Order: sequence, then C-alpha cells, then structure tokens
Amino acid sequence: MNSSFNSPFVLPVNLNINNVSNTKAPQPLKGWTLAVKDLFHIDGIVTSAGNPDWADSHPLPTKTSETVSRLLDAGVQYVGKTITDELAYSLNGQNIHYPALVNCLDNERICGGSSSGSAVAVGRKLARIGLGTDTGGSIRIPASYNGLVGFRPSHGLISLKDVVPLAPSFDTAGWITNNIEDAVEIGKFLLPKSVEKHFMAAQPLVLNNLVESCEFKNELYTWLDSKFDKNWQSSLAVTSELLKDASDAFRVLQGREIWQTHGDWIKNTQPRFADDIQQRFQWCSTLSANDELAAIEQQQRLIKTVSLILNQQHYIVIPTTPGPAPRRDTSAREIAEYRKKLMQFTCIAGLTGCPQLHMPLFQQKNTAYGVSIIGPKNSDLELLFLGKQLMENIE
Repeated sequence: MNSSFNSPFVLPVNLNINNVSNTKAPQPLKGWTLAVKDLFHIDGIVTSAGNPDWADSHPLPTKTSETVSRLLDAGVQYVGKTITDELAYSLNGQNIHYPALVNCLDNERICGGSSSGSAVAVGRKLARIGLGTDTGGSIRIPASYNGLVGFRPSHGLISLKDVVPLAPSFDTAGWITNNIEDAVEIGKFLLPKSVEKHFMAAQPLVLNNLVESCEFKNELYTWLDSKFDKNWQSSLAVTSELLKDASDAFRVLQGREIWQTHGDWIKNTQPRFADDIQQRFQWCSTLSANDELAAIEQQQRLIKTVSLILNQQHYIVIPTTPGPAPRRDTSAREIAEYRKKLMQFTCIAGLTGCPQLHMPLFQQKNTAYGVSIIGPKNSDLELLFLGKQLMENIE
C-alpha cells in the first residue's frame, strides 16, 4: 500500500455532530469508525455533493440522514465526510474541485467512484465503515478497484431520506469494508431479517458473456472449479446483445431521472462541472419521453430474464468489473469507451433492483479485482452470509 496520498475527507473535517445518540439500546457497532459520503446530510455540517456551487446554493442541513442516525445509534464514531464525484455522476473517483484521490494499491491508477472518498478512507484504514451510495456502480466499482468488500443493497431497503439524490429509481445506500465479516455485521444491524430461505439449495449460475469479456477469466474459472468442485452452471441466457441493450437502457433511464431531479438547478445555477460530467448532464437534457419508454422495454426484458434465473434456485455470479482499475493517464476518450463496457457489468443490479455483493478475491502486482454475487430482491442478509461462506479460506 502506498504511503503518499491526498486526504479522502472533505476539509475541514467537522466532527461536531449535533445529534450524537443518547440511546440506551444495545450498540453492536460501538467504537467502529464511520466515513460518510458527502451526499448524506448531517445536522449542522455542509453537504456539497462534490460541487462547491451545490453547497453555496443550498441551506445548511438541519437534519441528519436516517441511515447515518441509525449507525450513530449503533455506537459508531463519525470521522468525517468523504469526497464524492460531482453529484455522484461518475465512476472514476476524480473530482476537479479537490486534490486527486488515487488507488489504495497503486498511485498510478484511479480509485473509482463515485463513493471514492469512502472507499479510500476504508482502504487507508482511516475508517472501518465507508458509507456510500450506488446508482450505477458507485460502491461496487471502487470496492473492486481497491481490493475491498462492497455491498449494494436491494433498491429501497436502506433509507435515503435526507440524502442528495442522483436518480431515485436506482439510488441505493450501501457500505464498503475491509473484510466480509464487517460487511455482514453492518448488514445484521441495518437490514431487515428475511423470512424466506433463498439460498437453502441455491446453485451458482455464471454469466459466461461477462466472464469471457473480463481480463481475469482464467483465475475466475479456476476459483469456481475449486470452490464448487466443478459443480457450477453457466448461462448464455443473458446474451451480449441483451447486456448492451440493458446498459444503454440504464444510461437513458438514469439520465432522464437525473435531469428531472437536477435540471432546474443546473439551468438556474450554471455550476462549474468537469468537462466529462458537464457533457453527460447536457446529454441528459436531450432525452425524451419516447427515449424513456424504449429504455423501459429493454429494462423489462432484462428483469424477465434475470427473474427466471433467480426463481430457479440460482444466484448469479459475475466479474464485478472488466479488470483492475484503469491507469490515471488513460485518455478521456478511452475512459469514455471503458465506461460503456463497465456499465454492462453493473447494470444488472441497477435495472432489477437486486442486491449485489462484491468480493475481493484476486490481487496481484498492486491491482485488485473480484467477483460479485447477485440474489433475488430482498435476499440481502442471506446474500451477505453466502458471501462470507464463499470467502472462507481466501488468502
């Protein structure tokens, strides 16, 4: 791990939280340190959402996010708000308004975003819990790039009240940790207990098209054969064409909601954005109702296909990303092309609302990458326990 790095925290770090819990209830996470993505409101602390113009044009929060409050009630120690990509609309972990964050394993690679600061805070052992949001991959991607555990819950399961939205139909609140045991403990506190037994006899089903297009397919196949004694199934039901169409549909549906959510503020405030983010917002403004209807059709195709798989006593196994984090000197054009490919890996959970757990199984030469499991909607706690089981004996 590199010793020279910029702080992942929004400075100055304000530790004067006005609603520190006085609860007498049990505190299962007592003493755990918490880094909070700068989208979650905390009473008396500025929320900038990664952009100074947002902070300047919005009032100081007078309420604390429900999810942050629950964690405080559990006994966590807040250590600061963390840098996010602007309005969370990027997967790179680069923000022109702050000193550059770098990968925890290699200074020459990006850290991924948009929950970039939360991931780096955990990866640098500055916090035990990195609280973030995930719309199109913003927890799963930085977790993968930095060799961490990342969990995106089922859509709507964790409260996003008093959190700056991006695209509400896809936004989720989740967490990043250094190990699966911590991720499970957080889930045991935050997640509702499921009455169903989704994985009693479940079999792993691997989406071959994604595996074949990732850079570490041989390692992944070796792990599958070893872990399941070659007793796993593969599927071509989620075709390359379906994944491409689904990824495009996600971008459109997300973009329509982003403009509906933030379009008026952008037009009225004229905030300064990084060029790539400005271009994406501009593109969002051009999307029509007909574009949205066509994208919904593609979303429903994916939902139907994935539901058939999950209803047949399977959970889905995919590589979380195409490979390790891109280098920081990768051209803007190459990053834009890579983003399109990356979103074919991340769009399944986004469009279906299913939970996804990233497991950091592989690391070499200062790079990390891993595998995700996706379960039926609201199988979250069981999925975390399954992940813990699958990660046993991982060196």
